[in-house]
Amino acid sequence: MRLLPLAFTLAAAAALGLGLTYVSVTHSRGMDAVRSGAWVGWPRSGTTQADPYARAAFARSGELPLELADGLLFLASEDSSGAPLDGRCEIRIAGHLPQARVWTLTLTDEEGHLIPNAAERNGFTSNELVYRPDGDIDVLLSPRARAGNWLPTGARGRVKVALRLYDAPFSFSSATGESAMLPRIVTERCP
Repeated sequence: MRLLPLAFTLAAAAALGLGLTYVSVTHSRGMDAVRSGAWVGWPRSGTTQADPYARAAFARSGELPLELADGLLFLASEDSSGAPLDGRCEIRIAGHLPQARVWTLTLTDEEGHLIPNAAERNGFTSNELVYRPDGDIDVLLSPRARAGNWLPTGARGRVKVALRLYDAPFSFSSATGESAMLPRIVTERCP
């Protein structure tokens, strides 16, 4: 009679443990996340110091993470006020970028795939962008064509923005310093 409750408890514990592990590996990029406003980065994901969840997530996805010496990846799926990025809205990414030899800014759908569009434009590199007079960036995400640094969203639902900083000579161990500040993301207009 005591074996049935014990078997049920063990089965429930195994199911809970495997379920939480699956969610951690499929919906996370690791535990060492660093936040800077709306941006989230994982500076140790490509190093030997990566946590086991990050290693498992990258092994499962087949993605090759950037090594800290090569660069840093930051993702944003929300604007600076915490609202989800909606591809039907006009969203401005503006502000100062930390020093980096080269950077890229890419717009993707919620699953991380490039968004097909007639302009065949999915992002900018540091060499393509037209900078403001003060050296800051100003990029507009919108379903309709706009003048300036415009990325088409395809009028889809939720979108993500990936910012990659290559050969960046700084550390994000403390996200409170001025060098850790990344551009603000502001939703300006929604239908």
